[in-house]
Amino acid sequence: MKEGNMVVLSEYNTSMEAELAKSVLGSAGIYSEIENEFMSSLYPTGIIPSKLLVREEDAEQAKKLLFQR
Repeated sequence: MKEGNMVVLSEYNTSMEAELAKSVLGSAGIYSEIENEFMSSLYPTGIIPSKLLVREEDAEQAKKLLFQR
């Protein structure tokens, strides 16, 4: 399902935080992937953060969903 260029939307210190954000995006129909998910679990102190990637064309909408205040 990966289409278009993927961009890093945000970074998380734990894979659990990244999974939660991915779930929010998925429920809104936005495809995302997590990079470094397993490495982040091995080194949970933020040395290797989990990166949440989305399609470039979905980045603005994804930012609004995750970071609106």
